[in-house]
Amino acid sequence: MKNICVLFGGVSPEHEISVKSVQGVVGAIRGHNIIPVYITKQGKWLMYDGKLDNIEGIDWEKFGTPAMLSPDRVHKGLLRIVGDKVRVIPIDIVFPILHGPNGEDGTVQGLCELAGIPYVGSGVLSSALCMDKAFAKIVARHHKIPQGEYLVYKKEALENPEPRKAALRKVASKLKYPCFVKPAVGGSSLGISRAENRKELEAAITLALAHAPKVIFEKAIAGREIELAVLGEGMDAKVSIPGEIIPDGVFYDYAAKYEKPNSKENIPADLPESVIADLQKYALEIFRAVDGRGMARVDFFVTDQNEVFLNEINTLPGFTAISMYAKLWEFNGVPRTELIERLLSC
Repeated sequence: MKNICVLFGGVSPEHEISVKSVQGVVGAIRGHNIIPVYITKQGKWLMYDGKLDNIEGIDWEKFGTPAMLSPDRVHKGLLRIVGDKVRVIPIDIVFPILHGPNGEDGTVQGLCELAGIPYVGSGVLSSALCMDKAFAKIVARHHKIPQGEYLVYKKEALENPEPRKAALRKVASKLKYPCFVKPAVGGSSLGISRAENRKELEAAITLALAHAPKVIFEKAIAGREIELAVLGEGMDAKVSIPGEIIPDGVFYDYAAKYEKPNSKENIPADLPESVIADLQKYALEIFRAVDGRGMARVDFFVTDQNEVFLNEINTLPGFTAISMYAKLWEFNGVPRTELIERLLSC
């Protein structure tokens, strides 16, 4: 039996998604001692040692006690503060269920490295690289993994009148309308817009900059949204069959993912064998190229002509009731309890 520290919540726009994901992980852990630590939106760490039947419903501010992961390798655990006393809680593995910045981007992974405590998921570099979609695209391009045309601009260029005008002209001429505008850093489709004209493009830039200081502009690809799950590390990594997302909306944005009940998925996706083979090949290629470890969800577009284009790779996919990662592995004969145990062993 191991002490598993489950970190969730976090200082991130995806805080609520993390809180929804945690039950899907905690409920599937068997044979280990679970130590949940909730990070508030303000960055306060709180530990709870009561019943975990409904972890989402716990009043953490009332029942939680301050506890933080010590970077001191002598401790190898949490420092729990009760009154004027500090107690060390030994930790064998950290399972970060922290989506977005300050959790999925290498920050918490770096803390675990300092502490000398193993953790689930990709390392510091891989996590940071995949959190910044602009850098992940550079890696994909280097490895000749097909992806749509795109442009990247930083905040200083988009907020300076003349560079902004030049950027808007280039987006319109190179990518044309419609195009997608998204924050370079983030997840859960937060801050993403589809722009059909100059006015919508201006609004989309404002929204994206509210989420990140760097913006990606992508050529719209008319295609089906396909996702695959990767499990393992290096040449031993395995990839699932593909599943298809059918969004309740123009595209699979935050509302379609979490607020609209009519978004659907098809597992497996109805695709030719040759396309499935390409998807699985590219999913493993990008996972290995970014030095992924443990898990990743890799998203693609497939056109009517069966062309495959990489959308993005997510190194810490959701574990909510509707999340595709666990569903894809379940269809592949790996139930959630076994999946979590495999992740703890990676």
